Amino acid sequence: MPALNRLYREYRDRVAFYVVYVQEAHPIDAWQMDVNVEDGVLVASTKTDDERFDAAGLCVTKLGIELPAVMDEVDDRVERAYTGWPDRLYVVGADGRVVYKSAAGPFGFRTSEVEASLKGLVSAAPQPRTSALASPRTSP
Repeated sequence: MPALNRLYREYRDRVAFYVVYVQEAHPIDAWQMDVNVEDGVLVASTKTDDERFDAAGLCVTKLGIELPAVMDEVDDRVERAYTGWPDRLYVVGADGRVVYKSAAGPFGFRTSEVEASLKGLVSAAPQPRTSALASPRTSP
């Protein structure tokens, strides 16, 4: 998360960032991992949107995620549409096209690749025009 938080802080004024919380990767009632215990992220498989909301909030807090977070519904439609599980990183252009998709995470994450995609999007984005005749307003 530290590398993604850094990218968020660097690009957030030019790019929209979101974490999409999808089904639990390692719930305590199925396939618990030691790292979840170490991180204090102990959640059961969710059956309702309210349960998923609580689990997402816990993960965002415990993992120190600074990016805005949204949540997939319990039917996992976003996860199925984008193959979001296990963790994936996506960069999507303003036209809705996926310009980067990571390998399965967290071991497939290459933040340098994400950053290169972000730089490409930012440099390709049209810059706002400024007029040489315009002058900033000042308060009296």
